[in-house]
Amino acid sequence: MRTKTRSAPTASATSRLIGVDATRGIAVLGMMAVHALYIVGSDGDPTWWYSIVSGRSAATFAVLAGVGIAFTTRREQVPRARWRPVTASLAARALAVGVLGLALGYTDSDIAAVILPFYAVLFLLAIPLVFLSTRLLVITGAAVALLVPVLSHLFRDALPEPRFANPSYGYLLDDPLGMLSELAVTGVYPALPWVTYLCAGLAIGRLRLSSTTVDAWLLAGGAALAAAASALSGLLLGPLGGFDRLVAVDGRAVVEGALQFGEPGTTPTTSWWWLAVDARHSSTPLDLLHTTGFAAALLGALLLLTNASRLTAVARILVAPLTAVGALTLTVYSAHIVFLNSPLDRFGAVSGYLVQVAVAVAFAMAWRRFVGRGPLEWAVTWLARHASALASRPRG
Repeated sequence: MRTKTRSAPTASATSRLIGVDATRGIAVLGMMAVHALYIVGSDGDPTWWYSIVSGRSAATFAVLAGVGIAFTTRREQVPRARWRPVTASLAARALAVGVLGLALGYTDSDIAAVILPFYAVLFLLAIPLVFLSTRLLVITGAAVALLVPVLSHLFRDALPEPRFANPSYGYLLDDPLGMLSELAVTGVYPALPWVTYLCAGLAIGRLRLSSTTVDAWLLAGGAALAAAASALSGLLLGPLGGFDRLVAVDGRAVVEGALQFGEPGTTPTTSWWWLAVDARHSSTPLDLLHTTGFAAALLGALLLLTNASRLTAVARILVAPLTAVGALTLTVYSAHIVFLNSPLDRFGAVSGYLVQVAVAVAFAMAWRRFVGRGPLEWAVTWLARHASALASRPRG
């Protein structure tokens, strides 16, 4: 796999970005749905939409973070000569996202678990990754998916108990080590195992995404990986007896609840068989591989749709709302968190979600049309560019 690619023509590059932004739009709308809609049906089972978007939306969001970082690093392995400006840029992005995320941390975690502080840690973890070749990125991502959950299972009981409250400045001052542990390992979106998503996104971002052949392989390969991970989990838990062994240790209600509704970022450490589940937000090897495959397949599908020559014009019109939201994800996501915790949210679950989607789409399309880059996106990019410029200045 090549680590360097030539820049695509302007039209192709635009189409590529449309597909990426559209995928990002789906991811953020999916995360909004998890926060806003009911997750339990009248029969006590997960609602159909929750079964589809929960876990997969956040994972897609993280994979696309890697794709975005690949774009900002010229879609190639960063040479050592550029380590200072690239490091400064990523650190500045992490700082900006972290500052915003900790400010949003004073909102109610029972309403919505804020992902941005975890996202900020991912930006920091991306710094050494951008200097790796694409081959090493793939190897690193696979190793993280397989080994980090095992190490977490071994040592997690020795770490501070997670609060499962949104990380905030108060939490940082009160218990900095505990918050770091939660952001990295024990929280809802644990950054260390999520390096899998980052590696996948960086590797994908270096591909020639304007090629429909690449897009088709991305769709097919991602779907195959997601299906294989789920099939292996089913085999381990079913015919090989993993489910029964978990029930014997933790009880049927606990095990069935985890498999149906997912876990809060990690699984219990009572049995090694927990690593065989692919439950949403469980951060097990099979969960990480399944959701990585899903994200790759979804991105491949949207890229294929927007890059295919016979469909491009129509596809751009169809995905324009998603593309607009995807280009303003940080702004839309932050506004969504604030709205859910404000007196303005007096709607029912479905009506409230539809109102948020309608407002987000209308605002994003208007802002993109008349202004351009989103307000929060502009602030983060400005800070990153200035940090990079300062780091590029010669010493002395």
